[in-house]
Amino acid sequence: MALGDENSVKMAPEIDKRLKGKAYLRKLQDLHIELVKVQEWAKGTGAKICIIFEGRDGAGKGGVIKAITERVSPRTFRVIALPPPTEREKSQMYVQRYLPHLPAAGEIVIFDRSWYNRAGVERIMGFCSEEQAKRFLKMVPAVEKAIVDSGIILLKYWLEVSPEEQTRRLEARITDLRKIWKLSPMDLKSYSRWFDYSRARDEMFAATDTDWAPWFAVRSDDKKQARLDVISHLLDAIPYEAPPREKIKLPKRQKANHYKEPDFARHWVPTAR
Repeated sequence: MALGDENSVKMAPEIDKRLKGKAYLRKLQDLHIELVKVQEWAKGTGAKICIIFEGRDGAGKGGVIKAITERVSPRTFRVIALPPPTEREKSQMYVQRYLPHLPAAGEIVIFDRSWYNRAGVERIMGFCSEEQAKRFLKMVPAVEKAIVDSGIILLKYWLEVSPEEQTRRLEARITDLRKIWKLSPMDLKSYSRWFDYSRARDEMFAATDTDWAPWFAVRSDDKKQARLDVISHLLDAIPYEAPPREKIKLPKRQKANHYKEPDFARHWVPTAR
């Protein structure tokens, strides 16, 4: 399931062909309604859903996750973005620190990067040995088989960004003061090793694209289209049904019974100028 090689074709669509804002928002609103149905279905049936997002730096993982979770409850949709492992965690079985975050009944867990760090950044940047990386690739399909056999719906997405678009996005992180927190020294090192990541990605797909936990690749140069594509796909992949909804009417508000607002100073926030 390799996505390309060193001669891969530029994938960035022309700017004027990208999805416009109003059309995007209309489509996203419809998808948000369906995501709320998924949420209520999961709560009502006890379904367990785990969604993994992987991809290079600047591929748009955060934007996709934000689009998914924008209109749903964080109690049901939990986003997991683990920090680097502690010394104790480094001594554990590699996937061990991720397992406690898997969904319980009625939960939807989204991993913003996952155990596949070992197949990507850890392997390329020398945080693990080649032997450890290959051992991981060999054993992870069995781990995911156990996850799926336990009743969890497991969806794995790889966001594929072109070299040109990645450059544009990382340069924006340098110049846009709202985005500087997104750029780390590790991002800069990773940027210089594009083809190391390509080879690691291809080997990861070859070893872990299984019948029970396949990889789904998404072209992400057009951020808006990628978000719609991912949400539409995961809605198709989840066998949810809209739960019955009773008609709701607001009750009458109680009478004041002589209540009056007290005449004391409040620390009102001033109107922004």
